[in-house]
Amino acid sequence: MKTEGNAKTSAIISYITIVGTIIAYFMNMEEKNEFASFHIRQAFGINITFYLLGALMGLFDQVFIIGAFYLFFIVLWGYGIITAIQGQTKEVPILGALFQKFLSTVK
Repeated sequence: MKTEGNAKTSAIISYITIVGTIIAYFMNMEEKNEFASFHIRQAFGINITFYLLGALMGLFDQVFIIGAFYLFFIVLWGYGIITAIQGQTKEVPILGALFQKFLSTVK
C-alpha cells in the first residue's frame, strides 16, 4: 500500500478534528489512495462516535464517567494518528473494525 506524499498527509490531517477529516476526504478525491481512505474512515468513525456518545455524556454529572469517556477517545485518537504517522494501517482498538465495515463507502 502506497503511503508516500499526499496519501500520508491526508491520513494525518484526517485525525485533526472533524474539519481535518473533511479536508482529508476532499484531498483524497482525485487519487483515491487506499491508505488515506483507511485512515479517513477510522478518523471519521472516531469523530462521529465521539459526538454521538458525547451527547449522552451530557446527561451524566459524574467526573469519573466523563473523564473515562474523554480518556477513551484520546487513546483512540492517539493510536490512530500514530499509526498514520508510521505509515501503518492498524485499526483503532475496539471500534476500528466496525468503522471499516460501516463506513466502507467512504473512499
